[in-house]
Amino acid sequence: MIEPTPDEREVEQTLRPSNLSEFVGQKKVVSQIELLISAAKLHNRTPDHILLAGPPGLGKTTLAMIVAQESNRTLRLTSGPAIQSSGDLASMLSALESGDVLFIDEIHRMSRSAEEMLYLAMEDFRVDVMVGKGPGATSISLDISPFTLVGATTRSGMLPTPLRDRFGFTAFLEFYETDELEGVIERSAKRLGIELTSESIAALALRSRGTPRIANRLLRRVRDFAAVNGHTTVDLESVSGAMALFEIDSQGLDRVDRQILRLLATQFAAKPVGLSTLAVAIGEEPDTIEAVIEPYLIRIGYIQRTSRGREITQAGIQHISQS
Repeated sequence: MIEPTPDEREVEQTLRPSNLSEFVGQKKVVSQIELLISAAKLHNRTPDHILLAGPPGLGKTTLAMIVAQESNRTLRLTSGPAIQSSGDLASMLSALESGDVLFIDEIHRMSRSAEEMLYLAMEDFRVDVMVGKGPGATSISLDISPFTLVGATTRSGMLPTPLRDRFGFTAFLEFYETDELEGVIERSAKRLGIELTSESIAALALRSRGTPRIANRLLRRVRDFAAVNGHTTVDLESVSGAMALFEIDSQGLDRVDRQILRLLATQFAAKPVGLSTLAVAIGEEPDTIEAVIEPYLIRIGYIQRTSRGREITQAGIQHISQS
């Protein structure tokens, strides 16, 4: 996968929609969140806690920002890996002001002690802090300001049931359809001042793996390719040239995707392969394969999960034989 640079992350920030009316795709989720926010305003209370689940790049962080924006509240951002103890979480929660929106990305990666503290904070808006050590340690209960927690996860199955149950609403974000991605690309192109033909928009959408983040990233690559080659408009030739340069095929598969398919088809003779074995074979982390790479390959029917491991399908074999 093409990793974004710090400059690209800044551009991604400028392309984020700032309210629900600007958000493209995920219509059902947008309508549900709009209802939650409207009901909270009507009853003059903080919106219910929201869990956003789904593959990377579908808009979880953007929706969290929009929840704060639409609620006229301050957004506080952190991530699960950054909360390694209950003390880290207690410090963060005690600093919240009334109505703040706390966004925890990768919430499934929080420490167990922090998770247990979060149960009480979400339900009763208080935390129990241990003072002292050993037999003389005592627990002090501290009230915290009412807040809305927005958690994001790519691995909802890893969240303990008590934590999942405390969210008032769980949204499952789905991969985007091609026409929705065309809308994302058109909107981003206008913001970046890029002229595209309808054919180039369609070609980019097909290669975007159902993911707006990838669509925006590919758009910037073809913009750069067109500029370097003296093209004033991003046409189909620019898209084809840029995609060939970055080794992205007509289905949006990159070098790593094709490497996985070839290994499954040849080295492993189209037989099921365990995740850890596959990870070692291509030099990637198992979590990266499971959360980032394989969801799209499964969605387009090129690999399948079985009780014995990952297995390439006939469609996957056919694709790799033609590439």
